[in-house]
Amino acid sequence: MKIAFTINGQAQSVDIADGNTPLLWVVRDILHLKGTKYGCGKAACGACTLHVDGEAIRSCSYAVKFAAGKDVTTIEGLGTRENPHPVQQAWMEYVVPQCGYCQPGFIMATAALLEKNPNPTDEDIDNNIVNVCRCATYVRMRKAIHRAAELKQSTSPTTNQ
Repeated sequence: MKIAFTINGQAQSVDIADGNTPLLWVVRDILHLKGTKYGCGKAACGACTLHVDGEAIRSCSYAVKFAAGKDVTTIEGLGTRENPHPVQQAWMEYVVPQCGYCQPGFIMATAALLEKNPNPTDEDIDNNIVNVCRCATYVRMRKAIHRAAELKQSTSPTTNQ
C-alpha cells in the first residue's frame, strides 16, 4: 500500500504492507527521523507526539493510513539550530531537559498549544500538556512554556491598531 503525505515540508511516499502500522514506526524506521520517541505504545505518555495538519497527535497509536494527503511535522521540522522555534528557544533558555528523552513530545505538544492559545495560563498548560516526564521537569517546562509564548508573540507580525 502506497501512502503519500508531506513531512517537514517535503513530499513523501512510503510503500507499506499494513496501513495500520503506527505513524511512529514509519517516521523512525522508514524515514529515519529519530527525534520522535517511543514511550508507552498506548498514547498515554506523549513521547511520540508530532503534528498532523497542525494537531498534536500521539503517533504510536495513529495509523499511517490516516496521514495520507496530510502535512506531518516532527521535531526535526519544527525549527533549526540556527533558527529555533520559540518553544525550542525557551527550552534552551530554561535548561528544561534532564534526561531529555520525552522532551521532543513536550515541545511538539507545546507548539500545538501555542498555535491555539498564544497566552496560556497555568491551568491551560495543566489541562493541555499532559505528557509524562519521568525526571519531573514540570516546573521548568511551565516556565519555558510561558517564555515561549512571549517569544512567539514578540516574533509574530503586529497589526496596526
